[in-house]
Amino acid sequence: MFVEIAENHIEVSDAGDINLDITLDCGQAFRWKQNEDKSWTGVVRGIETTVSKTESGLCFYGITAQQFTDVFYNYFDFGKDYKKILIQLSQDNILKKAIDNYGTIRILNQEPWEALCSFIISACNNIPRIKGIIERLCENFGEKTESTFSFPSPEKIASLEVNDLDIIRAGYRSPYLISAARMICNNEIDLENLKSQPVDACEKELMKITGVGKKVADCTILFGLGHIDAFPVDRHIKRICEELYPDGLPECINGYGGIAQQYMFHMQRMKNI
Repeated sequence: MFVEIAENHIEVSDAGDINLDITLDCGQAFRWKQNEDKSWTGVVRGIETTVSKTESGLCFYGITAQQFTDVFYNYFDFGKDYKKILIQLSQDNILKKAIDNYGTIRILNQEPWEALCSFIISACNNIPRIKGIIERLCENFGEKTESTFSFPSPEKIASLEVNDLDIIRAGYRSPYLISAARMICNNEIDLENLKSQPVDACEKELMKITGVGKKVADCTILFGLGHIDAFPVDRHIKRICEELYPDGLPECINGYGGIAQQYMFHMQRMKNI
């Protein structure tokens, strides 16, 4: 990968054949909005940037070289060799067809607390509504930055009562958010420590939180804790497994189940649109 710093923007070449649209809008992160020129604007760890696809890679606007190095390099998983991973996944003909059709779908390495909250909100919900709830959560309880709002801290959410969250219109999920925040603030759950624990241990810990079932836990583990082998199962994944993998998942996804899951999720999502 080659990074070139120019005035007001940073160009990243050889970023793999990244499909930016699917990567940013396939249900793994919820603070990205597409602009009329097909670029995307989002907020990561309180830093807003606009990113667009170029012939050779990606171009980031509105961030410094230090912000790219400290935040966006890891967020877009640039340190992982996706070409090698996709060659392995392509040993399965179904996944090979999806990879050929969609290009590279990257896993976004999100801040653990934001990922946990986002997937608590995602339960029995759709992507546009999830985005709306999270936007209202940030606008009302996040810290104001130069041009946007940060994701509210667990300390801030823990200080609230359920009726304080009526404004975000999250319904029955509001008490779950407060419960999660209070458990983290009371050191009952240590998200950073879970990054070094195996997936089953992470599941066990996260599912102590009211409102966190296996699917929400596994999404948090994959997108917030960096466990690329986690394999979240929702109704889309369950359906595609029953239809296409009745005898079990292919061995080639071992170690990279989370990336395979994103291709399977998008395949099923496209069938339902």
